[in-house]
Amino acid sequence: MSSLDPVASKSGFLCMYMSNHPDALVSYVKHYGKVSGNVTSAKMSKIDSNAMTLSYTTSSAKGKSKDNELTVTVPFDPPLAGYEEVKPRLLAMKVDAEEALGMSKSPTLTSFTFPPTAYQTFSAVLSLVYVTFAPPPSPTDSPALSTLLTPASLLREAVGGTQVIKWIWVFMFGVHALESVYTWSLCKKYKLGFGAGSLYVIGTIFLGYPFFTHLRKRAQDARIESILKGN
Repeated sequence: MSSLDPVASKSGFLCMYMSNHPDALVSYVKHYGKVSGNVTSAKMSKIDSNAMTLSYTTSSAKGKSKDNELTVTVPFDPPLAGYEEVKPRLLAMKVDAEEALGMSKSPTLTSFTFPPTAYQTFSAVLSLVYVTFAPPPSPTDSPALSTLLTPASLLREAVGGTQVIKWIWVFMFGVHALESVYTWSLCKKYKLGFGAGSLYVIGTIFLGYPFFTHLRKRAQDARIESILKGN
């Protein structure tokens, strides 16, 4: 099966290439391999579409013989779609690992951009507004208005009535409030100005997770760009 794996077929080359990036390999071992000791060296011994196998030594393992090496397997989630995805995935994993381990400087972001995925949560919130506030149809309504209002009434009944709808709102804003605190911490971390930071926090309060995930993605892209430029 491995002979059909486009990544496994290039495993030897990739292992040799990654030997020039020992800092990245050590960060993979410590963060993704959850190795808490002092990792002194690491190398990639195998890679395929599903995982990479890393061998490493710690400060307690003197020498570099195979008997002193330990091994950890780091899965790819999701699996690599092909060989062309290896470099960007490993680079993104390096950035995430180094940030988590405190090995990299956080980038500075200066602007607000609306997250594309927020349109999905906007649609969900808009649907909740419709179900909550659309009045029940009445015999005097026009056919068009009755057609517009009937689904909201049916959905309210299906979920358990207005009391359940009320608790859905409470739960949603409770979760969004907690998420907005996290978003605010990211804004501080990435040194966003008051205006742009406020937009991210307000967006999180109303529409939730797309704003902080987008902010993290922008920061990751900025770190990757910095690495590619050799900074």
